[in-house]
Amino acid sequence: MTSVKAALLTFAMLSGLAIGGFGIYAADAANGHNAVDGYGVTAALD
Repeated sequence: MTSVKAALLTFAMLSGLAIGGFGIYAADAANGHNAVDGYGVTAALD
């Protein structure tokens, strides 16, 4: 594998993880639940 292919694969994997994480976070927040990050901190929703 060339370094260009490795860089593109790394970028694609990190992009997929970020988009998936944002989607889960947004879906949880949209349903009226408190959104929780990975550190156990919740956003207070009124």
